[in-house]
Amino acid sequence: MLQLVNEINNTQSVIYLIQPNVSAPNNLPDYIQPVYQNFINTEANEEFVKIGTQFFFFIKENKDLEKLRVAGYNVRQKLDKNTTEITLVGNGEQALALAEGLALSNYQFLKYFSDADVKEYQLEAINMVTDLTAQEINEMNQVIQAVIWARDMVNEPSSYLSAVQLAREIQEIGDEAHLNVQVLNKKTIQDLKMGGLLAVNLGSIEPPTFTIIEHKPENPINSKPIVLVGKGVVYDTGGLSLKPTAGSMDLMKSDMGGAACMAGAIYAAALNKLNVHIIALIPATDNRPGQNAYAPGDIIKMYDGTTVEVLNTDAEGRMILADAISYASQYEPEIIINAATLTGAALVAAGTRATCMMSNASESINQQLIHSGNYVHERLVQLPLWDDYKEQIKSSVADLKNIGGRNAGTITAGKFLEHFAKYPFVHLDIAGPAFTEAPENYKGHGGTGTGVRTLYHFLKNIKL
Repeated sequence: MLQLVNEINNTQSVIYLIQPNVSAPNNLPDYIQPVYQNFINTEANEEFVKIGTQFFFFIKENKDLEKLRVAGYNVRQKLDKNTTEITLVGNGEQALALAEGLALSNYQFLKYFSDADVKEYQLEAINMVTDLTAQEINEMNQVIQAVIWARDMVNEPSSYLSAVQLAREIQEIGDEAHLNVQVLNKKTIQDLKMGGLLAVNLGSIEPPTFTIIEHKPENPINSKPIVLVGKGVVYDTGGLSLKPTAGSMDLMKSDMGGAACMAGAIYAAALNKLNVHIIALIPATDNRPGQNAYAPGDIIKMYDGTTVEVLNTDAEGRMILADAISYASQYEPEIIINAATLTGAALVAAGTRATCMMSNASESINQQLIHSGNYVHERLVQLPLWDDYKEQIKSSVADLKNIGGRNAGTITAGKFLEHFAKYPFVHLDIAGPAFTEAPENYKGHGGTGTGVRTLYHFLKNIKL
């Protein structure tokens, strides 16, 4: 969608980014010079002006990239309905952020509309007159492509996106990006004795899958892989601990947001040929109350031999993730990073504006992740993983219980998962920002693809 061009096509809409000490004001059309002069004589730090089909975004400081992404969204909202191309004139990471917001705002999930005319206007190209290189622009295109894929997956209903179909979708992007993808079927999962994944799947007529995705360059910078683990509950009724049907269950197609995040992150890394060895693990199933569904009071033996007393079948995500996190140990990873729409308590703690992060990894890794989240404006709020919280998940009849009570629910869920991690571990609870119930600037409406951009930035810049 983004493409480098050498000159402005005056027949198209144009957005001019006027930056301090970067874009010379004499590049502006004559009619905007008075507006520019008025702006520099005010105390305002930014100003947005639309004249005909021309857009002008003046900034005095280059600090806040998020304002530029949102400005991209604002441009898209003001475009004429028949606009298919726009030219962006501007330089540096500020211009790239503006283009990023514009491109992500272009996303629409239209697959299930029968009316061919239902779609809003759709940009086909964002031309850039800039000092950015074609490689920098293409890199952003690939990241946007991965975010859009993740959004599509979250927006797909469970009538289409079974665990088996999710594995097929991952195989497709794997073929495109030259990833090594292996899908373990139910028989293999049974042979491996992944008790958590099998227990959650007992109520379903659809089989579970366990997908292994690997990006391994010839000479990666890391001698030990980074393992990404994503929760793939393609639909969650709560099982026998049934969710309220109104205002809760209707959003549960989004409960595989962690799987979309991690598959999207490794997809972006492979498309852009990051020189980092990465493995992603995606345990997937739906969680239903039918068949021989697992029940409160059951005791489940997990992949690593841990026994878990089930007190709530709606705490299913941690059951399937525990098996995947245990499985990751065979790779002797540098670090395990888990993403999941895991707890409603994360919404209470941080709302929709941030991801709750818990970690026993080094402070360097923690700060790198937090920095990446801040850079792309997918911010992380760090919660503790103190051993005190393990008291809440001790069971009187098994090694652990799968819920820790009302207090600190996000932390005790993270503490449960940490038990299964034998290597440095980071848990990202993305329950808040993974899905929007109303349009929200460039994040859109529905699946946001949250986490893909953060993890891509982290993996690209990682210092071990």
